[in-house]
Amino acid sequence: MRPAPTDVLVAIDMQNGFVSAESEHVVPVVVSLVEQWQAAGGAVVMTRYLNHPNSPYVEFMGWFKMQASPEIDIVAELQPYVAGSHVLDKTVYTAFTPDGVELFDRRGWKNVYIVGLDTESCVAQTAVGAFERHLRPVVITDGCASHAGQQAHDAGVFVMRRNLGSAQLTTSAELGLQVPLAS
Repeated sequence: MRPAPTDVLVAIDMQNGFVSAESEHVVPVVVSLVEQWQAAGGAVVMTRYLNHPNSPYVEFMGWFKMQASPEIDIVAELQPYVAGSHVLDKTVYTAFTPDGVELFDRRGWKNVYIVGLDTESCVAQTAVGAFERHLRPVVITDGCASHAGQQAHDAGVFVMRRNLGSAQLTTSAELGLQVPLAS
């Protein structure tokens, strides 16, 4: 696959705090996809979720993670690709924050290829955000996972298939991209 100028690969929240035994398998997949995308001249956005002390995640859910380093840091394996990417900090699930919308509008991206963590939350919300802005979301399902496990990932894929349509979900192989074999 050769990305067009209107295509962008968005790596959602590939941060230490979201990598668990249930999601670590996706790290080499995302690294490979980002590497191939950048090598082909494609634009990459890496989002970074920051949980502030007065957030609804803290207030309503009692969830205090993702407030400081090393949890908020992008995984070490992706660090070589950060300089060639747009890093978008966010305090909500979606990449379509005011700064994100401005970035997508300014760059003229129309096709949003999405990978990352967590499938059922930030990946799904970003895909829906793209869809609602009349941008085409393309979720690369083998490039997504959930730190909560396979059931949460599968639930996210199910809901996205229902809300976005099956044509918006694909795999790296269907796009002609190579990823490492699972160990």
